[in-house]
Amino acid sequence: MKRTLALAAAIVAAFALTVQAADAGSRRHVDKRINAVAIGVGAASTAAYFAINDWKWSGWNNSSGLTSLGAWGATTMGCAAVSPIVATVVLNRPLTYREAHILIGSCVVPLVGGWLVNEAYKHHVLWAPDEKVENKRHWKMHRGKMRHKKM
Repeated sequence: MKRTLALAAAIVAAFALTVQAADAGSRRHVDKRINAVAIGVGAASTAAYFAINDWKWSGWNNSSGLTSLGAWGATTMGCAAVSPIVATVVLNRPLTYREAHILIGSCVVPLVGGWLVNEAYKHHVLWAPDEKVENKRHWKMHRGKMRHKKM
């Protein structure tokens, strides 16, 4: 019974993660190929983590002398180093700071790391020198009429 409920919860969670939210107000969209690279390199680093442990899912018993935390750190750093390289090859152009940071965030915190980094850029918690700053319009009253001026 517990196994059936766990399986049902996993299926519901998997479908919940596939739902895409509406994005009407977003100004900067990230290329879909960036997400594909993040998924591919993340899966490869996960496979490398399990390969270090001789493909054992439970317990840590390998002959390399590397602890499970050390293996996690090595595969995370490898993912963070390799994913921008792979994305540059796939896109055939240099990456923007935003794209590189999204890829690295996806390696450090799987599933939501890249999304969190992108949201930080959207809400100006992070900013990149290669992105143009949008001009805000300031409204002021001038002889009874509303006029805008660019700042």
